Amino acid sequence: MKNTSSLDNEADYSDDFAFAADDAAQSLEKLTISNDFAGQRLDAVLAKLLPAYSRSRLSTWIKEGWVTVNGEVATPKLKLVGGEHIQVAIQQTDEVLAFTPEAMDLDVVYEDDAVLVINKPAGLVVHPAAGNWQGTLLNGLLAYCPSLVQVPRAGIVHRLDKETSGLMVVAKTVAAQTHLVQQLQARTVKRTYRAVADGVVPFDGKIETLIGRDPHNRLRMAVVPFGGKEAITHIQVLERYADFSYIECQLETGRTHQIRVHMKAAKHPLAGDPVYGNPRHPASDAVKAAVKALGRQALHAYRLCLVHPINGDHMQFEAPMPNDMYHLLSVLRLEAGMDSPLSHAAEWQQHLGVEDDDDWDEDDYDVDVVYVRE
Repeated sequence: MKNTSSLDNEADYSDDFAFAADDAAQSLEKLTISNDFAGQRLDAVLAKLLPAYSRSRLSTWIKEGWVTVNGEVATPKLKLVGGEHIQVAIQQTDEVLAFTPEAMDLDVVYEDDAVLVINKPAGLVVHPAAGNWQGTLLNGLLAYCPSLVQVPRAGIVHRLDKETSGLMVVAKTVAAQTHLVQQLQARTVKRTYRAVADGVVPFDGKIETLIGRDPHNRLRMAVVPFGGKEAITHIQVLERYADFSYIECQLETGRTHQIRVHMKAAKHPLAGDPVYGNPRHPASDAVKAAVKALGRQALHAYRLCLVHPINGDHMQFEAPMPNDMYHLLSVLRLEAGMDSPLSHAAEWQQHLGVEDDDDWDEDDYDVDVVYVRE
């Protein structure tokens, strides 16, 4: 974590800056090193003082001659003694441009001096990456709260998929971020999602598997027999319809695409999921139109429970269902009827397995996924 007390952008000094090519640098970061960093390596100290840039990026800049210490071109392993004047020539790579503030409308559910809770819309990428270096939630956060530039990843401690809507917590200080990350690691942050799944989900239960990269498609995740990370999802059925189910999913772990992968493995992929879904799932014309209008997986981060990182209060937030999912649910409920037996769990226990679609080619990784009753 960084130490902002020694960051001095107002220092007034002029050193001869020996660059390989001065005109390639877009801006300078000027730092004065406090004695707190005595004995530490230059690359490690810069990673703490300039959290907007990765340590590997900073190390590269040092090796390429874009960093000087007291006017001399530095080396990554240089150990500092305190009091040094450092200049870093910021190179305008995609990674650097990714941390540009961009004004956008953010749905702020809660805010205080330590945390922000955001209701993220579908379609918004959370963190910059290849293909999405700008226009992300991180860019919006930096514009909304400029001090987040001093917090690693602009305070982001967990992510939602681009097309998943709902609640996220953002730390406004390093101390708050550290506390929230520890809560996530201890699994004390409770994240509950609402989703519409294909088929009639038969009972409340739990899916516990390993999740890793799909061995046949590295751009996807999959349940794997070994080498993956433990993934546990608890599922509660809220409503059942003729060919779909409205479910609530609580994450015990937080793996990439976890709910989407687990529901596919249980043969109940999420409606509209462009990666893991079944485009040939049977439905009425009205429901098909509602799923098509959704244009994404029917998944919403509905509830978020956490311990406030400063005062220790237990906090709970809920985000209403977005309009696109609400419309899909309205169509399903209208077709089922308010008094339809399709809404009653007990009357559907006999239908275990009847929703399987033999025409849908499931990938087989020699993994036996067991959806167990809780």
